[in-house]
Amino acid sequence: MDAERLFGMPRVRPEKREKTCPRPRERGERSLPPGARVRRRRTVFALIVCGRLRLAVGVALNSQIWGITVRIILAMIVVAAAGPAFAGGLLPVCSGGDRAARHVTCIVDGDTGWENGVKWRSLDVDAPEIDHAACERERRLGIEARDQLRALMAGGYTIEWEKRKGRFGRELVRVRLADGRIAGQALIKAGLSQPWPNHGNRWCE
Repeated sequence: MDAERLFGMPRVRPEKREKTCPRPRERGERSLPPGARVRRRRTVFALIVCGRLRLAVGVALNSQIWGITVRIILAMIVVAAAGPAFAGGLLPVCSGGDRAARHVTCIVDGDTGWENGVKWRSLDVDAPEIDHAACERERRLGIEARDQLRALMAGGYTIEWEKRKGRFGRELVRVRLADGRIAGQALIKAGLSQPWPNHGNRWCE
């Protein structure tokens, strides 16, 4: 006699579990053990972290390079302002009017020129005239002195302003070359200028 009949209790029957079929694998899919799945997650995480680190390093390097570039540009501006006003080619011969308004930089003759629209004359130097020459020899020597001055200044120069004016309202200056020489004194040494003041006209004697 079973318990249901003996004690009048309903018989508890075990539930039947339905059998589920495993999900069919897609072609080429492999089942990974739990450990492999964890390793894959860690690998993906490491790749993401490395990528972000590389991006951060790249941004930092670009910022550093940009900072260096800015400092170089500022240094070049300072040098250009304090150092040679022109280098790398012959200054043009002055021509045309409104030179102050046009802010021209050019050479008139062996002792006179324009710098950014300001007319200057070399201190203590007297070069042969070109437009108002007293003789052909003076005109020829004047052109030679002018072109020699242009050649000297092509290597780099600095205008040293005396903060005072000479005849005809020209600013008195010294033109210092890149090698430290004074351009006017170099022309005197070459026989293409003479000290100022002087008397007479040695170019037409």
